[in-house]
Amino acid sequence: MLEKSSTRREFLEYGKLSILFLLNSCSNSSKKITISLERSFYPPYLKDIFPDRWKQENINFSKIMQEKNKKILSESDFVLINDGWLNSINFESFQNLNNLFSKDKFDNRSREFLNSFKENQSNKLLPIGIVPYVVMLKNNKDLIPDAKKSWDFLLAEKLKGKIIFPESPRIIMSIAKKISKKNSLSKLKGQAILFDDRNSMNWLINSQAAVAIIPFSQCLKYLKVDSRLSIIFPDKGVPLNWNFLLSKSIINNQILIDWIKCFENSSTIDKLANQGWYLPFSNEYSQKKYNINSENNHYGPSKVCWENSWSFYPINNKEKFNLENLWEKSLAP
Repeated sequence: MLEKSSTRREFLEYGKLSILFLLNSCSNSSKKITISLERSFYPPYLKDIFPDRWKQENINFSKIMQEKNKKILSESDFVLINDGWLNSINFESFQNLNNLFSKDKFDNRSREFLNSFKENQSNKLLPIGIVPYVVMLKNNKDLIPDAKKSWDFLLAEKLKGKIIFPESPRIIMSIAKKISKKNSLSKLKGQAILFDDRNSMNWLINSQAAVAIIPFSQCLKYLKVDSRLSIIFPDKGVPLNWNFLLSKSIINNQILIDWIKCFENSSTIDKLANQGWYLPFSNEYSQKKYNINSENNHYGPSKVCWENSWSFYPINNKEKFNLENLWEKSLAP
């Protein structure tokens, strides 16, 4: 009978193990969740609504091979990344998310964009925000009517050597296609003062530059402090910058689901849109933000602009080679 019963020492050992298990569980439940993102690219309110237990790690995706950035990426639970840097990550490191959220949760634009990726990629991408590019004018208010109608205004003689473009050749080439003049790409590049994503607003304010093409979420705060600046969304549409969230561990699924629920709040939707961040969900209130007919340029793109805007779908090696070849040819005199 005694042999079949636990001895007092064994009982105490079991008790110790139980206590350790509970302590470990409590420790895990309070463990910080790490999300890596390139902080300068995101609006303040988005970063404010991360849960308190989320630790935000700044990462530079353009220098992802540096040890510091590789370490941040490898140790992150979540990664927030825009579509321009998706080629810099290994999708095998992330888990599928398509089983967490019904496709009906996303609007038609989002579903179409996701379908352009390979299945092993699209299953792991959670669209979390769309940021339209904007034309930022300094002075030159006489150009506003032409800029509102089309992209042709970029070839104005007075803008030669005064335009700040994004670093992405693909964005510049896409804009050139919207211009009705011949040899628009080479002419467009001749208008550039520099190509910069991170410091374009500083350059615009503090140099001879007159125009910057920049994500909406990165420039709104400057309108409040510099009366020389004007925002324009051409009716012909603008490039769209997509932002995705990826997850490393299945343990974080419920945490992610709970966080996504906050985007159903109308106040949250308003505050994000007012900082240039638009939600890709089918939520009726979110969709109203894409149907603005107001002439108030500070508010955001009009319905017409949204309808004519474009995204950058994944390309294969041949398409990439052709684009690089086109870009190089446009450099020739």
